[in-house]
Amino acid sequence: MKDIRLTRTAEAMIRYDSGCPKRIQHFLKVHEFASLIAEMEKVDEETSFIIEAAALVHDIGIKNAIEKYGSEAGPYQEELGPDECRRLLNEVGGYTDAEIERIAYLVGRHHTYTNVDGIDCRILIEADFLVNLYESEVRYKGILAAEKNIFETESGKWILHEQFGIAA
Repeated sequence: MKDIRLTRTAEAMIRYDSGCPKRIQHFLKVHEFASLIAEMEKVDEETSFIIEAAALVHDIGIKNAIEKYGSEAGPYQEELGPDECRRLLNEVGGYTDAEIERIAYLVGRHHTYTNVDGIDCRILIEADFLVNLYESEVRYKGILAAEKNIFETESGKWILHEQFGIAA
């Protein structure tokens, strides 16, 4: 059974990004891929919960980044996202301090592709890439480069190949 906190977090993020269907569509797609990869990789329940919650809020820094810097660039999202994430998750309620801190940490590094420290971080990055590659209409060479440089889970690689019709 799905954790009600995830539903409440999705609702809070839809309200947060009200009027911006592109961002709402994006985080919902990232959430679905993250959940699927976590299940395929047989991730434990608590880690899977962290992955799903982080996927829902991963781009929460965009609004403030645009306001402060006039850009939604990854480093700005990573700078401004964690505090906004903490605020929203505390408002939603039901999260432990440890859960909030791990989710905020993931938000603060989901555009940093080196020294990935945990399957939760790895899966969030891969799920975001699956969606970003499609939404940005990245061509074949870019997809192959992403596979080589970003993807490590067998499930993420499999979905990437199937999504874009690339032979293994």
